[in-house]
Amino acid sequence: MKEFVVYTLLRLGLFVISLLTVILVWILVTGESQVPALWPVVLAFALSGVLSYFLLNRQREAFARKVEERAARATSAFEERKAREDRITDDEATEDGPGQDRSDD
Repeated sequence: MKEFVVYTLLRLGLFVISLLTVILVWILVTGESQVPALWPVVLAFALSGVLSYFLLNRQREAFARKVEERAARATSAFEERKAREDRITDDEATEDGPGQDRSDD
């Protein structure tokens, strides 16, 4: 969970810094103090995405490792429950004996 929070906060921070940078450059280039809302957000979103690919690689890898470990534990637990259920079902079938109908259970 910690890796998720760290990575998400860094992504949001990078987006805010990108947005402020795009707005500042927009004002400097156009000379107008009024900035449209859509284009700086779109440009900042694209810029922060590219920058996060390079700058946040270590955090993204840590997050991916954590997700992979959690998925492996969940798969292992599922397989263990499935095997236990199969053993119980096999034991019940052995107790009933071969050829007996269990439809009245």
